Amino acid sequence: MKKELKIALVGAGMFGGDVHLRAYCQLEKYGLIPWLGRLGLDFLAEALEGISIRFVALGTRSETTCRARRDEFGKLGMDFAVYHGETPWQNIVRDYPDLDILAVATPDHLHTPPILAALRAGVHVITEKPMALDGREADAIIEASERSCRLVGVDMHKRYDPDHLRIRDDISKQIGVPLYGTAVLEEPLSVSTQVFRAWAEKSDPFSYVGCHWTDLFIANFKVKPVSLHAVGQKKKLKVEYGMDAFDAVQVKVQFDNGMSIDFHNNWILPDGFEGPVNQESRLFGTKGLVESDTQYRGLRYVAENAGMRTANVHMTRDVRREDGSYAYCGYGVDSIVVCITKIAQMKFMGATLDNIAGTYPDAREARLSVLIVHAARQVAQRNHAYLAEGKGAPVTALFNEKGITLFDPYAGNECIYTLPV
Repeated sequence: MKKELKIALVGAGMFGGDVHLRAYCQLEKYGLIPWLGRLGLDFLAEALEGISIRFVALGTRSETTCRARRDEFGKLGMDFAVYHGETPWQNIVRDYPDLDILAVATPDHLHTPPILAALRAGVHVITEKPMALDGREADAIIEASERSCRLVGVDMHKRYDPDHLRIRDDISKQIGVPLYGTAVLEEPLSVSTQVFRAWAEKSDPFSYVGCHWTDLFIANFKVKPVSLHAVGQKKKLKVEYGMDAFDAVQVKVQFDNGMSIDFHNNWILPDGFEGPVNQESRLFGTKGLVESDTQYRGLRYVAENAGMRTANVHMTRDVRREDGSYAYCGYGVDSIVVCITKIAQMKFMGATLDNIAGTYPDAREARLSVLIVHAARQVAQRNHAYLAEGKGAPVTALFNEKGITLFDPYAGNECIYTLPV
């Protein structure tokens, strides 16, 4: 019997239309096996040999976008159906009752509907981060995943950055008890004002990319948040672009191991910055520290009529094959491959959600980052309003076994989320 995994994708913007589609294109052509060694999954090669990947459908809001992507990837040998509209995933899961995986790369605030639709149809999910923006939505996703016995993997690709793997497996064990740290990820102005302008007001730079860093600390140290403070600024986007969106957000989170981490995020980095993004992290422990500048890796160049540039060849890179085509490699692809591999283990090797839990960025770990995002959004909004009134920024959030409580000296304390029983 032919062993095959059928994949569809909703969302073909900056990440879906590039990283996801390029990854599925080469997986369809060459299968899973060539990519397993990078991830320490080569021991599965024999068991997963012969599995084919077939990309069957793409759904986008715009008809122009989905047809352009089909034309683009058709030149690389792909052939797939296209759907467009406000809810294209509904037609995809209807027309492909044997679909194995729905990949979700819609805007941040629109992840939950396609995820739940896929799970109700018995389809596994690979979603972009954050899994959701609200803890209640995360709970609904987890409940649907466990009821349907279908996996929800989250594209938390920073886990697979080689520098971060070295920190996790080696350096973090040498620096003693972690005390405090910082994590920075700053995106270009074009992200908020062009690429994501239609929905930037419904998200914020911390929700969009800060969750990468929260996930990394949660996954590496197996910690949970206990309290949070957040502030944000609305200057440039509001004044120059008429957008009621945060330019930048700063979030301080205390974790249950006593560690305190400051997360700094913006999406107004000037276009003249030499890298595609600015990103770095620092962690200080009782016996040492580790710093990781993931923007400047050491590769720097300049050319006539262009400014100084840096490149992150760890994230994605093209490796030339002998026939002149290019393999698409990097940790940006690795997290997708990990999730597909785990789905293959479930379908063809009898694995269950329970016995593969913790071996990929799963929904239960993702919920912790969702809860941080949920709290940070409300704390930052309240503190921004109070600052404008000259009242300071006194609002904080407490996480405990009951849920999330906001401590607000002006409006009074409020439980904004209750953990399911």
